[in-house]
Amino acid sequence: MSLATPLTQPAPAQAAAGSSFYAGMRVLPKAEREAMYAVYGFCRVVDDIADDQTRPVDEQRRELQAWRDDLIALYAGRAPGRAASLAEPVARYDLDLADLLAVVDGMEMDLAGVVAPNLATFNLYCDRVAVAVGRLSVKIFGLPAREGADLAHELGRALQITNILRDLDEDAAMGRLYLPREYLAEAGVAETAPAAVVASPRARIVCRRLAETAEGHFRAARAILDRNPSGRLAPPKLMGAVYHQILTRLRATDWAPPRRRVRVPKPVLLWLALRHGLFG
Repeated sequence: MSLATPLTQPAPAQAAAGSSFYAGMRVLPKAEREAMYAVYGFCRVVDDIADDQTRPVDEQRRELQAWRDDLIALYAGRAPGRAASLAEPVARYDLDLADLLAVVDGMEMDLAGVVAPNLATFNLYCDRVAVAVGRLSVKIFGLPAREGADLAHELGRALQITNILRDLDEDAAMGRLYLPREYLAEAGVAETAPAAVVASPRARIVCRRLAETAEGHFRAARAILDRNPSGRLAPPKLMGAVYHQILTRLRATDWAPPRRRVRVPKPVLLWLALRHGLFG
């Protein structure tokens, strides 16, 4: 979570167009594609609100609360304000208000300051900022309810843990540290300041441990996708493949300094897109 904050909400398609997310969604039929753009646009905007380091925290909290109020108004049949772009996907795909509010709550956790959370808080954070987004997405993708919930859990956690492992230094610069405190203690990391923790060689022990956890979630997600031939599954397959590539490249570096942001080269992205049916 490190994007600059626009002060007004972008159109959903504009928010998606500049990201790898766009490539995965373009294969969907128009209704599903526009629904995913709307969900992405919402997630992007509230994420940007939480990440904007130039605004007073109280102002950011008011902005997030305004989103909560508008989401509740949408479901109550009142004027939805800034949540108007979600009205069609909410009605068409029966998206749950609790999942949309969970995303906002995750952003509120960032504003409150996430520094070496205990495992319960770590799991709650992952559920709010990633798994909840998955629960919204699988309804649009058309998975059966039980399989969709399982995929949202496995793939959401895999993607979020990969994000955490990729963005260690960027998050530390914002005063955030998502590595679980129990794992840090077991690895012998005594520091508490985020910058000091990520500079410690022992923090790499925690990164390896979380990488193994993410690998397990990726395997479970692939198994769910493999046994579900129905639904619009090219996007989650591609997203899983791209993020697994990022995790693999992170593990190859073993988080040794100087760390550079890991990216997937465009030829690899193209190969993954072809492999997972993006242009089929």
